[in-house]
Amino acid sequence: MITHTTLDEFLNTLASGAPTPGGGSAAAVIGAMGAALISMVCNVTLGKKGMEAAAAQMRAVCGESERLRLRLTAMIAEDIAAFDGLMAAYRLPKASDTDKALRSAAIQKSLIGATLTPLECARACAQVIGISRRAAAAGYAGVISDAGVGVLAAQTALRSAALNVHINAPLLEDRNFAAAAVDEVEKLLESGGRESEAVFALVRSRLA
Repeated sequence: MITHTTLDEFLNTLASGAPTPGGGSAAAVIGAMGAALISMVCNVTLGKKGMEAAAAQMRAVCGESERLRLRLTAMIAEDIAAFDGLMAAYRLPKASDTDKALRSAAIQKSLIGATLTPLECARACAQVIGISRRAAAAGYAGVISDAGVGVLAAQTALRSAALNVHINAPLLEDRNFAAAAVDEVEKLLESGGRESEAVFALVRSRLA
């Protein structure tokens, strides 16, 4: 299972000529790392004397960041499955008109899955960005830079996932679905970009 491989194994496979894992799985990994860093800020804060006033908030944020970390980690394999399914559809026979019709339907079904997976990744990354402000504002000052790295990782992952929505959308015959997916991911990019910059500025102000 991909999530049980070592970091070296994952990176070596990512760097190879194999079609998966690819950018979608990488986006999920980066997003999960962002969520993990937010959890770390919360956990360190909870262990520091004098930070008791932030304890309730840090526990709440940590619960959310851990849920998102696990969800994004699962998306690593989900992205691989979606892309492998699409490639399998493209390899279906096309000797007869019936073959071509079945192949076309399978490709379109797989394209929907290959679009929904990165869209869901983008949604989760936007949520990581959303909770990072609370960690950055109330977290222990000694690890506040990690909150900044966490939000930047989540923003990078969001933008990366968006690219995979955009690459598949033009190929979809269901133009209503394609337009809705693109519209949603664009809104996530806009709000996520604005919020991540605000959190980054907050972190910088606490470091000054």
